[in-house]
Amino acid sequence: MAAVTFISRPVCVLPRLSSSCSPAVLAAAPVSVQHRNVHHAVIPRGKGGRSSSSGIAATVFGATGFLGRYVVNRLGRIGSQIVIPHRCDQYDIMYLRPMGDLGQIIFMEWDARDMDSIRRAIAHSNVVINLVGREWETRNYRFEDVFVTIPQQIARATREAGITKFIHVSHLNADIRSPSKYLRNKAVGETAVRDEFPDAIIMKPSECFGREDRFFNHFANMRWFGKAVPLIAMGKKTVKQPVHVVDVAKAIVNAIKDPDANGKTYALVGPNRYLLHDLVEYVYAVAHRPFVAYPMPRPIYHLIASIFEMNPFEPWTTRDKVDRFHTTDMKYPGLPGLEDLGIVPSSVEQRAIEVLRRHRRFRFLDADLAETKPAKTVNY
Repeated sequence: MAAVTFISRPVCVLPRLSSSCSPAVLAAAPVSVQHRNVHHAVIPRGKGGRSSSSGIAATVFGATGFLGRYVVNRLGRIGSQIVIPHRCDQYDIMYLRPMGDLGQIIFMEWDARDMDSIRRAIAHSNVVINLVGREWETRNYRFEDVFVTIPQQIARATREAGITKFIHVSHLNADIRSPSKYLRNKAVGETAVRDEFPDAIIMKPSECFGREDRFFNHFANMRWFGKAVPLIAMGKKTVKQPVHVVDVAKAIVNAIKDPDANGKTYALVGPNRYLLHDLVEYVYAVAHRPFVAYPMPRPIYHLIASIFEMNPFEPWTTRDKVDRFHTTDMKYPGLPGLEDLGIVPSSVEQRAIEVLRRHRRFRFLDADLAETKPAKTVNY
């Protein structure tokens, strides 16, 4: 007797196929029906690229931020379905729409304090990425809320939903003993996420630089306040190892594909370490701007930053940001890094021009980068 078997067919097409067969055949033939618990969008198909399906259905919390746009771009170009929860106006996220194929990027409003809202955002995903962050505190959201409570709730909802891939982005210098409240809460958030989701993948990038960053652009914009750049101890007691934002986005996507990445913590840094003084000097050299550094005592720097904190909108700098930028980047020789995810990190000298060309005067727009002397690196 003939047997009818459906292979790799969604359940939704069964009635249409069954209607073309006679009732006698259907009654006599044993039919094997496989009930799937996954959405058809997570079944890989196609030859690759944005018009295919990678099998990744990712919910990206914090996609409207600096790193988020690069993560969405990397996911969209390989054909992933992306859910973007947001709290901003719909016109503020229009730039994210072309990053994926038609219908692959889905926007939904969410409430960070509502667990049901989080559950709805991850209901049809097999990957959850937490990029939620903010460089300053507001009346409604303190650092404890942004870096501890919200990641903990997302991790709990992800575990309860049975999702096996959860990526949480922390900071390289996250330390409970740090003078920066930002970094202290990042450290507490790591522990909270690990307690809720033991197999979480934690990314610890250093200061990221890119076109829309608040690191290189921050120091380059100091020329608005005069030709001298204030640095604590002339920036000669602080060592930085910045990483390119595209490399961090690639690391997140590669960690999704790597089945052995679950439960690991990655330290994402650039290939070179610099004194903060030498790094800022290089920033101004690439921008063809005069650079004059002068030592600024920390209490006075905090006093000036506290004035900027009175801004009811986005403050240009804060006391916490001063402490964070003048904290030496830690070394984690025991943790895997970009190379373990198959990524060759880009150096500052390779990518700085993309960030700093906009800070040049007109007559220097096309100046050759080879004329700029590279910044001196250190090994400590």
